[in-house]
Amino acid sequence: MKTKPRVVVGLSGGVDSSVAAKLLLDQGYEVIGMFMKNWHDESVTISNECPWMEDSTDAMLVAEKLGIPFQAIDLSEEYRERIVDYMFAEYEAGRTPNPDILCNREIKFDIFLKAAQKLKADFVATGHYCQKGEIEVDGKPVYQLLAGADPNKDQSYFLCQLSQEQLSKALFPIGHLQKPDVRKIAKEADLITAEKKDSQGLCFIGKVRLPEFLQQQLKPKKGKIIQIPENLEVFQKLQMPVGIAPEDWDDDILKAISLPIHFTADQGKILGEHNGAHYFTVGQRKGLQVGGTGKPLFVISTDTKENVIFTGLGEDHPGLNRFGLFVKNEEIHWIREDLALQPGESAEYLARIRYRQPLSKATLIMRENGLYVIFENAQKGIASGQFVAWYQREECIGSGTIF
Repeated sequence: MKTKPRVVVGLSGGVDSSVAAKLLLDQGYEVIGMFMKNWHDESVTISNECPWMEDSTDAMLVAEKLGIPFQAIDLSEEYRERIVDYMFAEYEAGRTPNPDILCNREIKFDIFLKAAQKLKADFVATGHYCQKGEIEVDGKPVYQLLAGADPNKDQSYFLCQLSQEQLSKALFPIGHLQKPDVRKIAKEADLITAEKKDSQGLCFIGKVRLPEFLQQQLKPKKGKIIQIPENLEVFQKLQMPVGIAPEDWDDDILKAISLPIHFTADQGKILGEHNGAHYFTVGQRKGLQVGGTGKPLFVISTDTKENVIFTGLGEDHPGLNRFGLFVKNEEIHWIREDLALQPGESAEYLARIRYRQPLSKATLIMRENGLYVIFENAQKGIASGQFVAWYQREECIGSGTIF
């Protein structure tokens, strides 16, 4: 008969998940360590380094040190199908995916969770810097996704697509700690990962850098770089209407401010050539290799069908800074289902469109066709395919994929 709750920890071979496992042991859980092998496609190995082997060994040594059972699970096929194929399809379509958010929703808290449940686990735990709360609504438990206590490391944005069901099974043992404290605990416990650097690169692919990864799958294709002037008539419609609150805007104003603008080559001048529109994303500055423009040049739109990149001059270009965005109905996700907006309703939240971006005041306006998010201050580089997440103070309430 099982007396202690059993938890499977996703040991990644890094310091955060190592300390997560140690803290759970200290709290009296029965802990099993599991390493997820998510990628071993030799055709896209960028260097001779083999990060997953090193990480797997480190994870095993941590488990050994803590005296917990350990196993590795190969999820590379599911990872390719659900994350990598999606990523390439999105870039090819001129959108900007966030594989880390998808990895959490589809791999760690779905496939991995199911594998843990086969081991009769009550919970899965990760080394994410976020926290979980529980409240009661109408007599039922409702789980909250809360920001991590370390403002420099808060990873709640990466978990913004989790469901109530997934949250109910999740534990985040280090969410209340600061990063230096995590390293200190690891050092005191003599864990091999105590001084190990944080991994950079794609979720669980390790040291693979995205531009090189894309170039091995999406072939180079020469195309034009067009500079769009800031006095185009279309930009006049992007100004915030004076004296009318966003929730009182009609659909025409909402669409003008929130939907992507489609430019044509004859609206600007040719500045140079690029190697493929699918390598670029809205807001990007590096990699254009165009000189002599005075102010910095930013990507404001890409057209992967015509293979054209549209750019704007300077950080204040109206094509770069937008007040609104739109999320289609099927892409809206409420973590707090009890707070879901109905058509005709609106609410004020704090929102962000990328990790580590400061939260900004925004009005969410629900219409029959989807959700409009109107920011108090213009946001730089809103890109289709990215995720917008909205918060009430420390709590992530929901999220959606930007149209």
